[in-house]
Amino acid sequence: MERALRVARFTTFVYFILNGTLLGMWVVQIPAIENHVGISHAALGGFLVLLGAGAFIGMQFGGRLSDRFGTRTVVPLSGALCSATLVLPGLAQEPWVLGAALLAFGFGNGTLDVSMNAHAVQVETAYQRPVMSAFHATFSVGGVLAALAGAAAIDIGWGTAATLAVTAGIGTVVALASARGLLPAAPDTSAAEADGAAPDGKRAVPGRIWLLAVLALLIMLCEGAANDWSVLHLKTVLGASESTAAFAYGTFAATMTIGRLLADRVSARFGPVAVLRYGAALAATGITLVALAPWIWTALTGWALFGLGLSGCIPQLFSAAGHIDPAAAGTNVSRVAGLGYVGMLAGPAVIGWMTHLMALNHTFLLPALLCATAVAGAGILRAPTPSDRPHAVELTS
Repeated sequence: MERALRVARFTTFVYFILNGTLLGMWVVQIPAIENHVGISHAALGGFLVLLGAGAFIGMQFGGRLSDRFGTRTVVPLSGALCSATLVLPGLAQEPWVLGAALLAFGFGNGTLDVSMNAHAVQVETAYQRPVMSAFHATFSVGGVLAALAGAAAIDIGWGTAATLAVTAGIGTVVALASARGLLPAAPDTSAAEADGAAPDGKRAVPGRIWLLAVLALLIMLCEGAANDWSVLHLKTVLGASESTAAFAYGTFAATMTIGRLLADRVSARFGPVAVLRYGAALAATGITLVALAPWIWTALTGWALFGLGLSGCIPQLFSAAGHIDPAAAGTNVSRVAGLGYVGMLAGPAVIGWMTHLMALNHTFLLPALLCATAVAGAGILRAPTPSDRPHAVELTS
């Protein structure tokens, strides 16, 4: 059993790296696809919404399918689906075809995202100690691999379609070949339990799930703001060169990856509440420093603290959602991840709208406020007592 757990953990790393690589390869090819299809930057923004919509829908399907059929079945199939649909944007000749391709690729990504996180919860349960954050760190590793591989493909003259097709083929093989390393479904999990079906035709959703989902929305809105606005902040507010400005996001991403590699140990020693509470407090401090920074080095320090503080927050929320009800882990993770993903998409837009009212750096006080809210709500990660379990929100099926 110990060997099976080690293999399952390694296999879960593989799927997280795969997901990060597939998404990263799409990102690397965005300029070429935009030029090939002949769309503007503004139109591309609309197509990215379709990608997000597909991912959100895929998360909801992926969660329910994982609970009904088990992650050992759903993870490899969703990995193969995400890999296969990666090639579609590279084949698009018309804008409407690109939109349909991104919707399909987003759906595949969403199903893989939720199902592999549900399996990660299963591995963490078996290990009986925190291991979730390290999985999220390897997702970032996949993005780095995609950047390197994508740059190499461009250097040797490969076209977009060929690059995505090769990546899709390799990804499909990896997804299907790795299936045997995954853990089987828990023996007491049934379809009825997975749906949370009750005799009266209703299913109970613990109120804690929605609170976790709201916290995920707040934290991922902050991440989205950093992803899209950190470089522009250094360039437009502090007058940095393009090469220097790039260090803003690089610093944020690097400290987030490092933090996720360390967060499991911190959580094991001090508990998930401490990771969320003090991590969000550190993030609030960092982004406030960014908002008020008069010098480039001060801003870079702030972005570094922001990434480090946020790094362990989302893994704790996903983990808590999966552990509330093991029979519905996939569905519950999909709720938290889905609302969090809405925050990720909304963050850049919210900051952009606020720039009509105030300077860009001052808009970062909003993420600081959201992080402070997460500090106040961190207690939700405490393990529920038996008296807490009956309280649920009833939804008609």
